[in-house]
Amino acid sequence: MIGRQLGNRYEILEQLGGGGMAIVYKGRDTFLNRLVTIKVLRPEFSSDKEFTRRFRREAQAVASLSHPNIVSIYDVGQEDGIQYLVMEYVDGEDLKTVIRREGALPPDKAVQIACQVLEALEHAHENNIVHRDIKPHNILITKSGRAKLTDFGIAREATAATVTQADTIVGSVHYLSPEQARGEVAAPQSDIYSLGVVLYEMLTGSVPFTGDNPISVAIKHIQEEPEPPSRRNPAVPPALEQVVLRAMQKNSHLRFATAREMARHLEDLLFQDGEEATRFIPLDDMATRVLKPAEWSGEKGMRRRKLRPAGWVALAVLLMALLAGGALALNSYLKGPPAVNVPLVVNMKLSDAQALLAQYGLQTAVRKEHHPQVPEGYVIAQDIGPQDAPVKPPRVITLTVSLGPDLRVVPDLYRLSLEEARIRLTEKGLVLAETVQKGYDDNVPPNLIFQQSPAAGERVAPNSRVTVYLSLGPKPRQSEVPDLTGLTREQARARLAESNLSLDENVQWVESTDYFQNQVVSQDPPGGTMVNQGTSVKVTLSKGPGPIPKEARVKVPVPNDGQVHQIKIVVTDVRGTSVAYVNSHEPGDTVETTVRYYGSATIQVYVDNRLVKQKSLQEGKNDDDN
Repeated sequence: MIGRQLGNRYEILEQLGGGGMAIVYKGRDTFLNRLVTIKVLRPEFSSDKEFTRRFRREAQAVASLSHPNIVSIYDVGQEDGIQYLVMEYVDGEDLKTVIRREGALPPDKAVQIACQVLEALEHAHENNIVHRDIKPHNILITKSGRAKLTDFGIAREATAATVTQADTIVGSVHYLSPEQARGEVAAPQSDIYSLGVVLYEMLTGSVPFTGDNPISVAIKHIQEEPEPPSRRNPAVPPALEQVVLRAMQKNSHLRFATAREMARHLEDLLFQDGEEATRFIPLDDMATRVLKPAEWSGEKGMRRRKLRPAGWVALAVLLMALLAGGALALNSYLKGPPAVNVPLVVNMKLSDAQALLAQYGLQTAVRKEHHPQVPEGYVIAQDIGPQDAPVKPPRVITLTVSLGPDLRVVPDLYRLSLEEARIRLTEKGLVLAETVQKGYDDNVPPNLIFQQSPAAGERVAPNSRVTVYLSLGPKPRQSEVPDLTGLTREQARARLAESNLSLDENVQWVESTDYFQNQVVSQDPPGGTMVNQGTSVKVTLSKGPGPIPKEARVKVPVPNDGQVHQIKIVVTDVRGTSVAYVNSHEPGDTVETTVRYYGSATIQVYVDNRLVKQKSLQEGKNDDDN
């Protein structure tokens, strides 16, 4: 690609890097004679409509944004099957490279970078764009120190029309918000969580969660609390640590409501009034602050003016009036409304609880959380109750209100492998039961799930265990093993195939005077046994020399009824069944013939195909009286 010109305008100069989906090049806009960044979709994805759609989505997402901390999109095009984006060229390096080289960054530098990214996010969120992949790799730092956010490849419009990809984890796992790890819709607070992780890494030089595989890291985002940054880097001030941990709250409602709010808290920590390089103050906006009184300066300021006696009198009167007014106000406050005992509102509906407290002149603040037993909208707890000392109206009473049970919808695991099921359950905050059941199923291939408990669609508590049943394939059907004795090897194979059985090719050979060479002497399992279809039957074949031939004299009187009759003699012995004699005879004739047989035999006589006589001959006996 080096040296190629795309769109008859953009010349590719060198490769800057690449990801799993695209390759990034440094290029030159020959029309405007300026450097640009060209992102080219990898060839293996160019024909994939999903990847192409996602690639173009980045251009559409960023095209609606215009901010100095967001890398601009200049152009988008397609040429000879090549999909490409043309973006602003940033002369610098990504934040991940900076952290790898420098380790933990000074707090003031980390805060300044975070503030710039928050400004970019605030602009994106105001335009209903959620980035969904905030990580140091996507934050570029120019040589002048400006931070620029890039790679909106998996951004989504945060509107009611957003399509949820609930079954897919998107984003980089080390910076993934808990709701993204569960496969839920990413909101602006998801970007705030991810930036909290980035700020954590800037301050400590390491990500908060690591694991042996992506799934284990995702589970930690859902279940584990991060180690406070100050434990890894004692230089992190407490106030800054509070900002990081608030941004990384598992419950998105407990994080900063907007990127602007988080930026405001960080800005309060930056250098002010020529004091130390970074001054940190409590996050509480109502906390006490030091105010510097105005000074009276000599010649450089206002000159002090001496008061005349009359002025002193007026000043004294004014001070007395102020003191009197203050005393009256203090007395009025001290008398004020009488203190009241706060009524118990636990287990009451929120609206009823607020109405009751209002009757006592009390105000309410509400925080919400899930509760396994208390119905949604009912009060779980109150910070001040009847057991506490009386309070003066209008005191604010904080009520904790139930969101109802924190239930998760069990996903459909039908026809999934165990690993796929484990991932799907982890995304939903559920656990695959260690004991895996197995059974036969006619419709599901082996080693795939054909049944689960609880069933798909049921709502259960987080971390509930789901038992799955793996298919062993269709339940085997059974067949009766045929008697193969006396059959040749090929005949035995054909006979077994008729019963959906097979011949074990590992045969044994024995000498036999009862069976000819290549005939079955014995078998395992024996004939008449019921076995699963597909079972192999072992046989023992004769090496010979086989039985000695015997002869039997057969005499058949032909009925004397004036009709011509057909006489047929059939012999069944170790060779099988064969016709020894067949002919037509006049009425009253007598047929006499000699029949040869081997081993034990059965001789049958038919007149006009009707059996009229049958006799069994045992091995070793001659019979001349048939």
